[in-house]
Order: sequence, then structure tokens, then C-alpha cells
Amino acid sequence: MPIPEDVGVIARPLLRENAYRSIRDAIVDGTFAPGERLNDAELAQWLGVSRTPIREALTRLEESGLVQTKPGRYTIVSPLDTRAARAAQTVTAAMHELAVREAVPHLSAVEIEAMRQANARFAGALRADEVDAAIAADDEFHNVTVTASANPAVRTVLEQFTPVLRRLERLRFSSLVGRGSVATHDRIIALCEAGDAEGAAAAARDNWLSLAEVFDVEDPDAPRTP
Repeated sequence: MPIPEDVGVIARPLLRENAYRSIRDAIVDGTFAPGERLNDAELAQWLGVSRTPIREALTRLEESGLVQTKPGRYTIVSPLDTRAARAAQTVTAAMHELAVREAVPHLSAVEIEAMRQANARFAGALRADEVDAAIAADDEFHNVTVTASANPAVRTVLEQFTPVLRRLERLRFSSLVGRGSVATHDRIIALCEAGDAEGAAAAARDNWLSLAEVFDVEDPDAPRTP
């Protein structure tokens, strides 16, 4: 659909961001499989945009490790990389620790209740083995403290590294095994409500570092030795 001239300046950044998020989410949820070639013309047609925001999105995705490019030759979805995921896990855990530490002094009763409701949805999705719903609820839970921290650097770093972890969770599990996270979330909520910033921050860090089982599952795309 043509973009009116008077809103073009506003719409262009939105087009770039929408293109980036759409391609990123398709990689994370497995719509685009590891090793799959990505053609910018086909992506532009799929999203109904020009090739410019597609190329910009692919550059950002390469920076986060979700795609690999060889200029003039190909762009592919990155194979699963356990080492990159472990690095992303360490950074993500540290950012959530910082977010919670900074958020606790400012959390309202409404925000604490939002965390409880998100955790209830998370628990329900786990019981139903609904991977997408569980991950969405988990994101909602942690986003409360990320937002309350009012630290834009934390959000920027998490935007880059969290998708790497989410991709492994979706691709490697036919059902979720993170039921212990429900109790951990409850503990984080209790510590936040008590005003224990350091305790809540440590619990949030440990929650993200507890994803060890994600990396212990054999990579189906990895070369096999006889």
C-alpha cells in the first residue's frame, strides 16, 4: 500500500522495525529453519515492503547472530550454535539481574500483580504444553521489571540476545521442561514485594542461568562422528 507523503518520515522507521521484528520472529519460531537461504526480494514481497528495510533488518539480525551473510552470494539462517547461546545466556542473565535490582525500589502493587498474572498464564501454558503461550507469558513476566527499571541500555541488550535463547527453546523442545521456573517466578515476586532488591536480582539471574538443559539437548543439525 502506498505511503502518504506527509507521513513518510514517520513511517520509514516503523517499516524498518516491523521488517526486523517479522523476520526475527520467523527465525525464532522456526518458520525459517536453520540453514535456510533468505532472499531479500522474496522477503520484501512477503512483507509488502521495499528491499531497503529488508537489507537493514538482515544486517541487524547478523549482528545478533541469527543470520549469516556472504555479500553477493547468500544469506542463511544461522545454524544452532551452543557456544553463542551460552554467551547470550550469560549476558541476558546479567541484564535481568540489573533490571530487577533497579526496578524493585519503584515497583507498584499494580506491577507486582501484573507479574503474578503473567506467571499464572505461564503455569497454565506449561500444563497445556503450549510453547508459544508459555514463552509469551514468560516475556510478559520479565518485561515488568525491565520496564520499571527505566534503563534503555538493558532493553537494547535484551532485544539483541534474548531471541537467541528463545530460538533454542522452541526448536529443541517438543514440550517445555521449565516447570521449575513457576516456583522461581513466585520467589522473585515475593522478594520484589518485600523490597529485597539484591535477593530478587540474584533470583532473576539464577532463573536465566537455569536454562542449562537447553544446551544439553543434542543439536539436530550438528555433524555426527562415527
